[in-house]
Amino acid sequence: PGDIEAEEDDEEDQSAQAAADTYSDYMPLKLRLGDRHPDPVVETSSLASVELPDITYQLTIPNEKIQLNTLSALQLETIVYASQRHNTFLPDGSRAGFLIGDGAGVGKGRTIAGLIYENYLLGRRKSLWLSVSNDLKYDSQRDLYDIGAQFIEVHALNKLKYAKISSPQNGGIKRGVIFATYPSLISESQNTTTKVKYSSRMKQLIQWLGGEDFDGVIVFDECHKAKNLAPSPTAKSSKTGLAVLDLQARLPNARIIYASATGASEPRNMAYMTRLGLWGPGTSFTDFNHFIQAIEQRGVGAMELVAMDMKLRGMYIARQLSFSGVHFSILDVPLTSDYFQTYDRSVQLWTDIKEKILQAFELADTSHLVRNHVIARYWLSHQRFFKYLCIACKVSKIVELSRQAVRDGKCVVIGLQSTGEAKTLEQLDELGELNDFISTAKGVIQSFVEKHFPTGIEQTQTMTSLYNLTRTNEDDKNRPSKKRKSTHHRTARSISCDTNESSDDSDVECYSSFLQTNKRRATGKHRDQNNNNQLDEIHNSDNENSCESLLIENTYSQQQHTFAEILGQTETDGGLPVKRIQKKEAPPNLQNYDKRKMTNNEIVEALFNMKAELLNGIEMLGKNLPPNTLDELIDQLGGPSQVAEMTGRKGRIVQHAGGQIGYESRSEADIPLEILNISERERFMRGDKLIAIISEAASSGISLQADRRCQNTRRRVHVTLELPWSADRAVQQFGRTHRSNQVSAPEYVFVISELAGEKRFASTVAKRLECLGALTHGDRRATETRDLSRFNIDNKYGKQALENVIRSICNLERPWAPFPKMINSEIKFDFVSEARKALIDVGLISRVVNGPQTLYIAEKDHNNMSRFLNRILGIRVQMQNLLFRFFSDVLNAVIVDARRSGSWDLGILDLGTGEETVSVEKTQVFVIQTVQPNTAPLQVELHQIVVERGLAFIKAVQLKEQSVNAEDGFYMSNETRQYCQLPVLALSTTSNVNLGNIRKSEQLFRIYRPNTGLQQRYETSESLRKKYERILPVQAQRYWEELYHKAASSCIHFIRQGRCPTSSINSQQTCEVGLRSRRFFVLSGSVLALWSSMERILPEGKIQMIRIKTTPINNVNNNNNNQLLPLKIVGCIIPKRCLQDLVHLLEKSSATTYFKSA
Repeated sequence: PGDIEAEEDDEEDQSAQAAADTYSDYMPLKLRLGDRHPDPVVETSSLASVELPDITYQLTIPNEKIQLNTLSALQLETIVYASQRHNTFLPDGSRAGFLIGDGAGVGKGRTIAGLIYENYLLGRRKSLWLSVSNDLKYDSQRDLYDIGAQFIEVHALNKLKYAKISSPQNGGIKRGVIFATYPSLISESQNTTTKVKYSSRMKQLIQWLGGEDFDGVIVFDECHKAKNLAPSPTAKSSKTGLAVLDLQARLPNARIIYASATGASEPRNMAYMTRLGLWGPGTSFTDFNHFIQAIEQRGVGAMELVAMDMKLRGMYIARQLSFSGVHFSILDVPLTSDYFQTYDRSVQLWTDIKEKILQAFELADTSHLVRNHVIARYWLSHQRFFKYLCIACKVSKIVELSRQAVRDGKCVVIGLQSTGEAKTLEQLDELGELNDFISTAKGVIQSFVEKHFPTGIEQTQTMTSLYNLTRTNEDDKNRPSKKRKSTHHRTARSISCDTNESSDDSDVECYSSFLQTNKRRATGKHRDQNNNNQLDEIHNSDNENSCESLLIENTYSQQQHTFAEILGQTETDGGLPVKRIQKKEAPPNLQNYDKRKMTNNEIVEALFNMKAELLNGIEMLGKNLPPNTLDELIDQLGGPSQVAEMTGRKGRIVQHAGGQIGYESRSEADIPLEILNISERERFMRGDKLIAIISEAASSGISLQADRRCQNTRRRVHVTLELPWSADRAVQQFGRTHRSNQVSAPEYVFVISELAGEKRFASTVAKRLECLGALTHGDRRATETRDLSRFNIDNKYGKQALENVIRSICNLERPWAPFPKMINSEIKFDFVSEARKALIDVGLISRVVNGPQTLYIAEKDHNNMSRFLNRILGIRVQMQNLLFRFFSDVLNAVIVDARRSGSWDLGILDLGTGEETVSVEKTQVFVIQTVQPNTAPLQVELHQIVVERGLAFIKAVQLKEQSVNAEDGFYMSNETRQYCQLPVLALSTTSNVNLGNIRKSEQLFRIYRPNTGLQQRYETSESLRKKYERILPVQAQRYWEELYHKAASSCIHFIRQGRCPTSSINSQQTCEVGLRSRRFFVLSGSVLALWSSMERILPEGKIQMIRIKTTPINNVNNNNNNQLLPLKIVGCIIPKRCLQDLVHLLEKSSATTYFKSA
């Protein structure tokens, strides 16, 4: 009963929240040029609640060009507002910039081409277009051609020599567009024999553009690739990010355009957007650090305010294609018993490897430096191995799904993140002739043991000096052949670690700043600069081996990898680890060797025997390990002749007509490798091939939608084999098949296995998408899908839950949920004991022996969600699922507690989307003059909103009469109340809702209360019978009307108990929980301009955003259907206790203030 009461208390204040439509249809409001976009376009309801400023700019593009409809109305709108914004200067004297946040497929390319064309017509004949891939140069040429600006030539920077761009050496380029990639900004000439004046691409560009006087267009296309500029706890600024900042600083008069569907997945990644004027002189924030601290401290609500404020001030626009017609689904892949056995055997083998490495360290007296290097490689390889194993179990299901889709008249796009090419090449060199497909998973584990298992004292000395070696000198044993080595080397060098997007996981991050710090310690500043150039120039992120290569030089750092799994908790002394005094258990089986009685030769022999034993085990396991996923998919789907491959790898393993298997280059006789992906795309779009596989290398800029202009107009089925690890990548991949001018919207299928740990990949994407929606599109639910949201565990609540899971298993605190039990198990099972063993094996906890006492200690970063969900992949399947179940139960408990305590971050609350009546009592407008010249004054509005949410008995009876289910009707709570009985109306629903653990077959009920109307929580038949008793309408009427009238002035606590514990003795009205009528004070408009002042008034913590849609009111004086249209308001809730101080502040800051009629 107490739990029921607590749940009802929690619900009383949640009824104002409703699941409103996240998007609103979009059409330009203030521009009357151009035709509608070819496909429906939407904007988040939050951004739709605010208007762009009035238009003052006169477009130069000729009317005859506009009438050709090559630019739609919304594309022309962007061109106008960007040009208008470019006529504004920031307080520091630099020209203001503009952010195009349109989603993938809306047509940013044509919009950018239109902006370049507009400026070209005004005499600004030079432009710079930065993007993520040189291949996209062809798309930029096409976009200019399509809008009738084919006379504007596009020149690829990577094809130019290191000389003046306007010099005869480079064809005397005097005008047009220079197309370049972000890594090219930090590229330098490798010519050391001849002194070159323009030895860097940056110097070339600055000279050609004209320096400080340049007032043309610079486009940062796909600008999320320039993120990682701001230092964070785990990474320093990337060199590319610093170059983007430097370019803007050196060209203060340039017309800057930032363009990306993902803008910034986190506010921290906005650091390079200096021309937006969100921080600095004349703003509420002194610098970017002040801005980021204020926004992150206030949570998602603050991010939403930023996006809305940017639109209000005319610096930001963000639309995306309507998702109507797009189908999202999750396909769960059941695991076979053979797969279970292989998986569990793999877990045991990795555990054996770890134990033998520990023994080897002791025998060889391995230094801490080398131990850290080996353990870093161990966890990196461990994570990759199980990732490949997880993906492999999906192949047969995806093949089946793809074949069926083609039979149904559709075509298929399969998305993955990495190709595994590096390990394939290593295996190929070792095996020589092939009789079967190569297992990438086997390659990972075998390569680790062969290259990094300590095999002698002399190896310690060799590995200690690893930081002096280049990538190619990584190891002098078990190398590929010389010919293959160079190929492998070139492949590895083509990977980008600059953006730090390779992973969200602590075991596989490139740690570029981490690397740079240690190289400075080891080799000095000059060496560091040279290697930074090497690091930042590489790009094309298909091959994951670069992360592994970079870690060679990470041997001097303890900042990110303390590897307490081996050394215990460590401290540092001058950068080198100092072991704390604590006795950990010796590695298993170490007693088999007595090092004191062994010669060096015997020690080396023992180490080689241990290594040989592990390699034998790998060979035995390798017979059951799956082949390379990409090669197997292509083979089972008909081979290269049937599958269009758009990846960054150079070659593949194929099965020929006679059954022979061999390696072949992807290049073709008449098609160079650098444009092969473009050729493969054309074959897919013509319908020559009906299945396409795309990877990270192809996920930016390539269009694969059912384009009306192409022959292949079949509906696309976009299958995600491997969920991207960041929202940036996810949005790019999803946008490949959902774009303008399409015949049909795609179907998205997210394929996830039942392995508990693999949900980590989905959870990370869901978390990033939530954050991305909040910042880039003004509503964090914008990019959230119904199916993916249930995996959103990578947040602060997940971190709290994980802390309790680990500490309770270590017996350091009480568990917040019961420990799970083995289902249908006949054997005795101790969850805590088994969980401890498993977590020790994956390095999340340690066992410490202190005399007769055994303690379990949580390792450093044990509550890091990425690490936990990565590491548990290396646990036996059954224990994985039990651990994840326990974690989920604890997380649910954390969320319930957060809701009840009022600390739950609700995102945007919705008022007026349900059955409540919402009205605006009064609105006070404050007009604030800005310090920026040529900028209109800003407006802030304070609204007093009244919400009537109660349900009169007569309306409740009418709802009951419309029902058909036998269980529908009035119910009374089982809980005995001292002062008042609490009736409810339960009505069955057939709506398609996602309720996590509730089975689809269960009947669900919506609950109505007299005082708060329709509730957000659903009830099942079982829970309804448990909490309530069925009563007749005539019995319910008395109690219903009594509660309805009392709730007009009293909170639910006072009604039920006769007193309210949160109210003072003289006033029960302080508490508004359960009141039938509630009053909200909402601040909307350019709130960001007053942020620093408001922070002193508003209480610390999250800003609660609210979206209001007022109820239409009949008005006899209004001739327009006798009804006033509803108002739409989005703003932040102002607590009543802060109201007086806020009004005083606003009046003090305003030039004028007035009241608007309701």
